[in-house]
Amino acid sequence: MEIVKRTGGSLIKKCSGSLSKKASINPTAVVIQIVKAYADWRKIAKEEETKRQRISAEERMAIHQINAQRDILMTYLERSFDERRENFQQLFGVLDRAIDTGDTSNVAATLGSIVELAQSSPFKDIASVQAVRNVLADQNSEYEI
Repeated sequence: MEIVKRTGGSLIKKCSGSLSKKASINPTAVVIQIVKAYADWRKIAKEEETKRQRISAEERMAIHQINAQRDILMTYLERSFDERRENFQQLFGVLDRAIDTGDTSNVAATLGSIVELAQSSPFKDIASVQAVRNVLADQNSEYEI
């Protein structure tokens, strides 16, 4: 056998002479190899199916955790904003009474409290979802704003 380069640049094998020896093939060995390859394929297919099921279960669990964390955060924010609104209403009520009575020191103090409350953010206290979960689970906890 000799290798010849064609004009297109590819290599081809050129056989000289005829095949004098026939290849010896054992049909039993071929069948055994096919059965073994099929068994290996089935094993790998089952392993991969198990992996896909595990990944799918992990995906469902992660989505469930994300939704639970979202619900916790939304509940926390609703409560903190409700309390914040109530605090603003009370402070403006105090401010109105102080203005009506002409109590300038109380007006200044109330305005300072309103500005301080406005500058604070309910988001600053959210260190982690677990901390929020713990606060919400505690029925005796009070929210500071």
